[in-house]
Amino acid sequence: MSASPHAELQRRFRARLTAGEALLGTFLKTPTSHATEILGAAGFDFVVVDAEHAPFAEDDIDRLMLAARAAAIPSIVRVASAAEDKIQTALDCGAAGVLVPHVYSAERLRGIVAASRFKGGRRGFSNSPRAGEYGRLGFAEHMANADNLTAVIAMIEDPEALDVLDDIFAVEGLTAAFIGRGDLSARLGAPNVSHPQVRAVVERITASARQHRIPLIAHVGGGDDPDVSELRDLGVNAFLVASDQGFIRQSAVLTRKLFDG
Repeated sequence: MSASPHAELQRRFRARLTAGEALLGTFLKTPTSHATEILGAAGFDFVVVDAEHAPFAEDDIDRLMLAARAAAIPSIVRVASAAEDKIQTALDCGAAGVLVPHVYSAERLRGIVAASRFKGGRRGFSNSPRAGEYGRLGFAEHMANADNLTAVIAMIEDPEALDVLDDIFAVEGLTAAFIGRGDLSARLGAPNVSHPQVRAVVERITASARQHRIPLIAHVGGGDDPDVSELRDLGVNAFLVASDQGFIRQSAVLTRKLFDG
């Protein structure tokens, strides 16, 4: 059976991410399909549905996965927690992968990988949802397809993770890591994500990731954020820039200023 365009899209995204290509994405904070379509047409490489910090119900996630297919853009879900049911829902709806918060130990990551995989894991089987092409994919094909294409991205955002980075990055099944500078700043008591204390932590994370050849993702406020260049130099290859809400606000503020003269 030939691969679907959606499977090829997922395959290409994961291949580009693991190869360390420069990728551009953003967070989706509003539960509508329109932003996904707009961002796909604008040439973004991927989007992340923020089910951790925005009001997304399961049917919202389902609708945004459909929008991502229509716009031919890979969509990752930042799940609210590492709970298996949250991961299951995201992947069954057709997400290209999951971004999981608070990965502070190798044991926790192994559980996340297991929840994301059929072979050697604990992912519940059904080929009837979107991920299984509504039954078009057979039993073995759906399992192999999912295991080969799903991206598992760990958020390194807890001080506890810093002393066990090598253990975390050595876990089989990890696709990439996200440097959670916001949470790290909050936990460390730093005034902002650019503070030298946070920079030192970022350097520790990037050094370990380079050693284990783990691709890195970071969030920045905009394309002109001065941290972009420094993060690139440290090895970050994929950036989540602002969010759909952030883009609306930035444009609105700029428009207001222009009209005010």
